[in-house]
Amino acid sequence: MATDTFWSDVDRHLVRYAGPGSFTGEIIDRAEGSFVFTEDGRRILDFTSGQMSAILGHAHPEIVETVRKQAAKLDHLFSGMLSRPVVDLARRLAETLPDLLEKALLLTTGAESNEAALRMAKLVTGKHEVVSFARSWHGMTQAAASATYSAGRKGYGPGAPGNFAIPVPSGPDWPQQLDLAFDLIDAQSVGSLAACLVEPILSSGGILVPPPGYFPALQRKCRERGMLLILDEAQTGLCRTGTWYAFEHDGVVPDILTVSKTLGAGLPLAAVLTSAEIEQEAHERGYLFFTTHVSDPLPAAVGNTVLDVLLRDRLDERARQLGDRLRTGLEEIAARHEAVGEIRGRGLLAGLELSGGGPDADKLGARVTQRCLELGLHLNIVQLPGMGGVFRIAPPLTAADGEIDLGLSILDEAIGDVS
Repeated sequence: MATDTFWSDVDRHLVRYAGPGSFTGEIIDRAEGSFVFTEDGRRILDFTSGQMSAILGHAHPEIVETVRKQAAKLDHLFSGMLSRPVVDLARRLAETLPDLLEKALLLTTGAESNEAALRMAKLVTGKHEVVSFARSWHGMTQAAASATYSAGRKGYGPGAPGNFAIPVPSGPDWPQQLDLAFDLIDAQSVGSLAACLVEPILSSGGILVPPPGYFPALQRKCRERGMLLILDEAQTGLCRTGTWYAFEHDGVVPDILTVSKTLGAGLPLAAVLTSAEIEQEAHERGYLFFTTHVSDPLPAAVGNTVLDVLLRDRLDERARQLGDRLRTGLEEIAARHEAVGEIRGRGLLAGLELSGGGPDADKLGARVTQRCLELGLHLNIVQLPGMGGVFRIAPPLTAADGEIDLGLSILDEAIGDVS
């Protein structure tokens, strides 16, 4: 198919699902390791790990072999049937977590896992109200979208009833901010607070890391009101931040944990993890989340291989090492360019904020993104109204030192070219 015909078919037949500039102007033919390759032979360094998911890089040979073998043997089942890969993955996930989180439900996407977690919390508490951060992203399905405040709220009619936003903590007076937030929640609540669903690091919100002590304080607010604390670790789980789970940095254990993206290393796999007590209560109340691809053996087998590689290659340690290298390089870029503001993040989830904010930063971010692509680097930029552009940088955990350096060099050059 000719290139012009391809883009004509895009315009004629594809729904644009991401607003203006929905699609990158390249035809991607294949991917391997830290790179994607265009149809015309260009090599592009992928600093987004696909959709922040391919933590082992693209086409990891062990993932490829697992897919080949498992697809030929057992790929999909009736949702009430069980297979060894599913039970093995549930057990092995529990072994990576505190004892309180020992029950797993295996699903497909982050949005689906958050739907399942919220449904469980509402059933167990007998309540329906949900609290989330004002810059959150939890998915585009009904309950998840209703708890998402960073984008996509206008024009779709009413969301799920009983959803409230609290501000993302900032500065040393965050305890007062949290107290005020829950004073307002209490004033608006009809007495049916079920859950608080939050990300340990707000990714689409601009790689915002709440300060030390915040999550224990938030958990106390939940306990006082009989709410369950749900942590969404779609992007932070499975070693990306330098520990197996980001909540390990914060001294809390959630009532319910959701993981997705990184668990499948690029394939659709997600999980909800909770305590035996919460699972038992949900079961006794008739918990129902029966979907087409719940407990599918093929993605579960991939999840087991992901755990094999993470454990064997000590990729939590590797994420810390590469994260230090990445942060040092980003700070050096910030020192050279007035256009660069704050550097944020943890491990191999980093954010570079363009200074100034507002429309000018948005426009500069778009130009830097395009120039990076021209130079052979794909970056994802978060653009929220009023905060300017933040580059969300998440290379694979398997990246080589030289690949981190290459990405930093291209970003440095691109900022210099357009600013």
